[in-house]
Amino acid sequence: MSLCTYLLVKYIKKRTAGRRIRGSINNASSTSETADLSPSADTLGNDIDDPVSPDSPMCIFEIIAASTDNFKDKNKLGEGGFGPVYKGRLSNGEEIAVKRLSKHSSQGINEFRNEVELISKLQHRNLVRLLGCCVKGEEKLLIYEFMSNKSLAVFLFDETKQGMLDWKRRYNIVEGVARGLLYLHRDSRLKIIHRDLKASNILLDDQFNPKISDFGTARIFGGDQTRETTSRVIGTIGYMSPEYAMEGQISDKSDVFSFGVLLLEIVSGKRNNYFLHDDQALNLVGYAWTLWAENRILELIDPSLGDSWDYKEVCKCIKVGLLCVQEYPIDRPNMSLVVSMLNSDTILPDPKRAAFFAGRSNSEAVPSTNAYETSSVNGLTITNIDSR
Repeated sequence: MSLCTYLLVKYIKKRTAGRRIRGSINNASSTSETADLSPSADTLGNDIDDPVSPDSPMCIFEIIAASTDNFKDKNKLGEGGFGPVYKGRLSNGEEIAVKRLSKHSSQGINEFRNEVELISKLQHRNLVRLLGCCVKGEEKLLIYEFMSNKSLAVFLFDETKQGMLDWKRRYNIVEGVARGLLYLHRDSRLKIIHRDLKASNILLDDQFNPKISDFGTARIFGGDQTRETTSRVIGTIGYMSPEYAMEGQISDKSDVFSFGVLLLEIVSGKRNNYFLHDDQALNLVGYAWTLWAENRILELIDPSLGDSWDYKEVCKCIKVGLLCVQEYPIDRPNMSLVVSMLNSDTILPDPKRAAFFAGRSNSEAVPSTNAYETSSVNGLTITNIDSR
């Protein structure tokens, strides 16, 4: 039984079938078991013009708030562009993650609606599950399955935790993220471009299995649609493809580029945004391409892997990563081909020049933010780009 089914069966008499979620949830049961819980009138506020999908179960605010001890700081997991995220525990012992929309978030309303609309229609082992949503007055909450190991970024970029990600775990993460993206691009009910794939948006369960999260900026494509142009570029600097960052062109190859960056980060244990080679002002992608061109690519491997890495798998991952970050979208493989390459021993083509920016300084790096990784964005302003 799902979280919100459990809550609704336990606390709500009846919900009108097929109604739009705008409006109130019916009165809670008056049994003694619920006497200490006030019935909620959970509605989508006037600041949301479109209804949330009826596929998305609504939860009772008082119950969710109580599960987090009324959003106490001790239960705070982190904070992203959407707002803070808290760990909650329900009365039946189930652990949940609760995203609370910041009242000062200008783009949060759109992200809230977008995430509820999309995730309620998606189901895959490598996508985080949205259990429900909750709206009461100015309060807007998203409730997810709890991921005990937080995000990939928490382990991958922390020298004290990198060792917990041996090569077997990293390769499993690579394959899982690739399968999740393939589902979004080809196999789901909707064709979806994520637009903000990065290490902090890959959550890990207790077995370090990966799940893609944060669909607030994702875009739905029509069945035959392959590309779209937008004047508002939203994403994370360092993961955005050049055609998207500079021209606003969105396609599945935008996500492929982000996946390639992520793959090189997983192999190296370094952030693309913060990595600057001592001798050359190159980000991680530029450095990886230089090593490839000079036949020194094994220097990219994270030393914390020790002897756990497999030569053929590491070389394959590096090559696939470089194929994904090629400068022109037409040269990049689609995710179907990426999954095939990762799961076979076929000879891969040599990558063409990678897309990267040289001559950057540390002050230009924009840190990423996410539900499971507390950080802040600096004051860098780039015209028409909303970095997250």
